[in-house]
Amino acid sequence: MQIDMHYYGTYALARAAGLKREAARIIATSAQFVDDNAQRDNVDFDDAASCNIEATAHHTASVQNLDTDDQRKVWVPFHFLPGNQGESFTERLICQKDSLIAQQMRDNHITQSGKAYYLELVGIMAHVYADTFAHYGFSGVSSRRNRVDSDSFEFTGINDEIRSYIVGKKDSFFNKFSSVIIRNIKSSVAQNVSSALGHGGVVTFPDRPYLTWRFDYENGSDSDWRNNSETFLEFSKKIHTVFSAIAESNPEYRDERQFREWDKLEPEVLKILKVQGKKDERILAWQTASEHGDLFNQQEQIPVYKDWNVEFENLTNENARQAINTPIYHFYQAASYHRWYVLRELLPSHNLMVI
Repeated sequence: MQIDMHYYGTYALARAAGLKREAARIIATSAQFVDDNAQRDNVDFDDAASCNIEATAHHTASVQNLDTDDQRKVWVPFHFLPGNQGESFTERLICQKDSLIAQQMRDNHITQSGKAYYLELVGIMAHVYADTFAHYGFSGVSSRRNRVDSDSFEFTGINDEIRSYIVGKKDSFFNKFSSVIIRNIKSSVAQNVSSALGHGGVVTFPDRPYLTWRFDYENGSDSDWRNNSETFLEFSKKIHTVFSAIAESNPEYRDERQFREWDKLEPEVLKILKVQGKKDERILAWQTASEHGDLFNQQEQIPVYKDWNVEFENLTNENARQAINTPIYHFYQAASYHRWYVLRELLPSHNLMVI
């Protein structure tokens, strides 16, 4: 999923579930920041304290994506949570929609309300859980099981302008990715790498909420038609239920004035998910629905997303006593907890040792 869902959709669903405006903003910012946190520099403070920072994503064409250790520490826990289906290790690493592992991760995180970084952790949970509904069928490591037949794509129900746009984005991605990789590794390897990691072979098609599409894997197996709108709607219903439970269990975050039952919310969310447009147009659909009162009981503006990387820059100018209470530091805490929990506790409990 992209920022229209990870931030604007997450904020709207959190508010409609009865969470306060500021709690919804922190959760949604954290959910989107999982994709934006490519920072790797550590912070050393004047008082001798230090903050160790680990990325939760890499930029699309970054050569770091080829590092197998990074794949297992970044892509597996944060973007392609293993579904644990099949016989071989690489099969079991393939992400599955709303898997048992995903549900256990979700349920564990929402019980951690005593942690100072609870809202940031809920945001990370929302991102990872959402990605299981978008990234299913692919794994977060370089694997031949991720490779697809680039001539097999089929689409239905989209207009010619959008079809031309998304196909053009696909071609642009492969050209950019290949040029970066060829500068760093042998060209024979570069030819295969973009379609071997994650859903690189299908580029951003899984993340576009309006798309109905299909493809063939390179190994000969067919994919079913994927209706992203219906799949994203399924996630929306489940995360609305999760956020409602959080609001019910944590009165300090509860604001029932904007609460809306899912049955009334569902048609409005589906209408937004079906908007055939570029990212900014899809964001505008969430903003407009909120401002017109279509999602909540009262009209409300969704706060514009502010990248926490700006806060990272400010962090370097503060001492540790100030920094330790900032949302960006809480996000780093939550990300470290999530990575440890998934890789060292959750996956091993299913006999999956990734690191």
